[in-house]
Amino acid sequence: MIEIKEKKMKELRSKLEKDYGIRFANQELLDTAFTHTSYANEHRLLNISHNERLEFLGDAVLQLLISQYLFTKYPQKAEGDLSKLRSMIVREESLAGFSRLCGFDHYIKLGKGEEKSGGRNRDTILGDLFEAFLGALLLDKGVEVVHAFVNKVMIPHVEKGTYERVKDYKTSLQELLQSHGVVKIDYQVTNESGPAHAKEFEVTVSVNQENLSQGIGRSKKAAEQDAAKNALATLQ
Repeated sequence: MIEIKEKKMKELRSKLEKDYGIRFANQELLDTAFTHTSYANEHRLLNISHNERLEFLGDAVLQLLISQYLFTKYPQKAEGDLSKLRSMIVREESLAGFSRLCGFDHYIKLGKGEEKSGGRNRDTILGDLFEAFLGALLLDKGVEVVHAFVNKVMIPHVEKGTYERVKDYKTSLQELLQSHGVVKIDYQVTNESGPAHAKEFEVTVSVNQENLSQGIGRSKKAAEQDAAKNALATLQ
């Protein structure tokens, strides 16, 4: 299994060089960026680092670069409007979409349980992965290379509006269920995990006191939306 993972990382290095002209000097940084906590926990004896610290760093540099982009592009917009635009661009669903666009979902190393539960396609994991990659790139190449990568991968889609925008799955679920009569829909937080800077919430949505689906997100609201999205997929 370890040999298979190494082969995938070699493929990733080739892909980054071919698609983006990026060659990491410190391969360990790249490897850590693509290592989820679940994989590190399953291989504790190997003392493997996971990507949460890099995610923290990547989040910060992305906030800065997108803020700078919006500040320059919209000189007449107020601070509140710029903040709303930024939050749409850097939120979980959007970053997960960019991870998929880059093909990063094929290379993240997950624990067996996380893999079986669909973690490879989970927005929270892929959004974190994208930020962790940016953090690793910052440490290895500096902010100008991160800036160039963001300009190439993100900004064209931002300007066209073709990135993953947030959908209001809760409203869609409510409309679908209430079309069949009066129902009581309830969202409950069933689990919280992760460090303070990267909390992960698990929410269960129930209809008339019967559990319908679960969702995961970096905030309670995001987890509720994910639960509603999963419920809609079950019902439709």
